[in-house]
Amino acid sequence: MSPLFTPITAGAITLPNRIAMAPLTRARAGRTHIPNALMAEHYAQRAGAGLLIAEATMVSADASAFTGEPGIFDEACVAGWKGVTDAVHAKGGRIALQLWHPGRAAHSLLDGGRQPVSSSDRAIQGDTIHTPDGPKPYEVPRRLDVTELPGIVDLFVEGAKRAIRAGFDGVQIHGAHGYLIDQFLRDSVNDRTDGYGGSIENRARLLLEIVDAVSAEVGAGRVSVRISPLVAYNDIRDSQPVALVEYVARELDARGIGFLEIRHGDQSLPEEQAVGAAARRSFRGPLFLNGGFDAVSAAEAIASGRGDVIVFGKPFISNPDLVDRLRTNAPLAEVDFSTLYSPGPKGYTDYPALDAVTA
Repeated sequence: MSPLFTPITAGAITLPNRIAMAPLTRARAGRTHIPNALMAEHYAQRAGAGLLIAEATMVSADASAFTGEPGIFDEACVAGWKGVTDAVHAKGGRIALQLWHPGRAAHSLLDGGRQPVSSSDRAIQGDTIHTPDGPKPYEVPRRLDVTELPGIVDLFVEGAKRAIRAGFDGVQIHGAHGYLIDQFLRDSVNDRTDGYGGSIENRARLLLEIVDAVSAEVGAGRVSVRISPLVAYNDIRDSQPVALVEYVARELDARGIGFLEIRHGDQSLPEEQAVGAAARRSFRGPLFLNGGFDAVSAAEAIASGRGDVIVFGKPFISNPDLVDRLRTNAPLAEVDFSTLYSPGPKGYTDYPALDAVTA
């Protein structure tokens, strides 16, 4: 039997298989940012995954980068997510919530006129953001004062507490893809000269403060972290990605978190494999790998010890029964990219399971 279908314990969560669903922003929560019955159906359809990691979720009502992403910033959000977690648990699934602040990837037209914030005043270059007034250049962010950073930590703590009340089995702290925490981690954005800039230790300080504070509230075994040291999305890079991963992974290992996820651009590239190897050396807990895997390469990565769980993104969009399809080597349905962010069920809950296709 493929190692993909063996159980594993990640902190406080036992996974029946080693196939996780990536946090995939689908913008179905609408302008209220409150999760709904359509989202509950979507996640329940995919409950066969060893773990569902729910999409990037706003820890603050004024921290939006997409129209329609969900939030976890008030009790209405808790009630909405409770419908999702109940539906997943009724199908025997497990689900964690990804806690997220976009930082400079937000826009004032999405956030009540508020200027985006970041580690520095460097704007995202070479891209536009979709707003209610159409595509716009990214704005110059406001540099967060050091006195404001405890408030950022508190946003993640309160979000984590609400997530557990909403029935999630755990939380993931989004430290990847050029969003706020990553804007502190990587040195192409972070040019600070205080205790949160300069050295790797300083740039990782905010992430680790968030991990410590969230762990103190919900337990380290229910906390995970995602980082993407080589993913250039949102105009971000780092001059020493391997060293950054080694330090962050070592510090997270010492804190005993549930798991660490490495988001690769393409896991087959030598530079991405070097980053993954650095994480494997420094983090002794379950290591989740994400980025361009298929059934064969996923099984090989687990069998060789490179990783412990493989996270699939796009295949889960169009294959709600992905685990069964991988188990039986069945063909995979293709994604309709035109419906990724459109409202309603089309391209969201209407992808059929294989047994419906072949009936």
